[in-house]
Amino acid sequence: MGIEFIFSFIGIVGGAAAGWKLKFLTASGAGMAFLVGSLIVLGSGIQGLMLLFLFFITSSLFSAFRKEEKAGVEEKLAKSSTRDWEQVAANGGVPAIFAILALWTGDAVWTMGFAAAIASANSDTWASEIGPLSKEAPRHFLTFRKVERGTSGGVSILGTGASAGGALLIAGASLLLLPGTSLGGAGVIAAAGFLGSVFDTVIGGTIQSRSVCPECGLETESHAHCGMATVHTGGIPWMTNEMVNFLSCLIAGILPVLFFW
Repeated sequence: MGIEFIFSFIGIVGGAAAGWKLKFLTASGAGMAFLVGSLIVLGSGIQGLMLLFLFFITSSLFSAFRKEEKAGVEEKLAKSSTRDWEQVAANGGVPAIFAILALWTGDAVWTMGFAAAIASANSDTWASEIGPLSKEAPRHFLTFRKVERGTSGGVSILGTGASAGGALLIAGASLLLLPGTSLGGAGVIAAAGFLGSVFDTVIGGTIQSRSVCPECGLETESHAHCGMATVHTGGIPWMTNEMVNFLSCLIAGILPVLFFW
């Protein structure tokens, strides 16, 4: 365990530093990634860290993929694709909590929840990064009306497929990496991860905070645009995208616990 922890620690430091160097993470994001990674290693070992790395690497690559075509989408968001500490905590905080619960209780059901939370984060991120590349405009999940790319609550066939793929990747990796994970358990992880992304879409399209720029009229999640404060137009003010991500990961993580307990 000592050697494993040392190698894991080196991997965490190297991964956080590389993420910052490649502009996938801000300095604060790299610091939070180190904290999240350390907690996951304590609770789930190097296997859990490998799952986290799989999420981080694939999500970062898809964020950079055809980035110029997603410039308009990024403008609608409160933050850029370079993740800060809040974004890292929103996606990695719940897996870290479940990993520590697995260590504390010794119950493998929390490890299932840990994997499902990562599957949800991966599922949602893949949908957010690949969906906007669809040739067809997304439609709001409630009204089925066409909406602009990047609009919370908007869905597309490409984005939904990417969401399923993101959850399946983590589930498949869990089957290989996490001791005691059965094929049925991997199926539950995949389903919970995908449902977490669905929950993200639902809450994002209903009660997530929405604002508009008084200068150009752009609907955005940001509190500022065109050099001035945006005007809140709907949703719960504190229900930011990070809060939605955190809640969706939490729901996804709880589902396997309820299923197997």
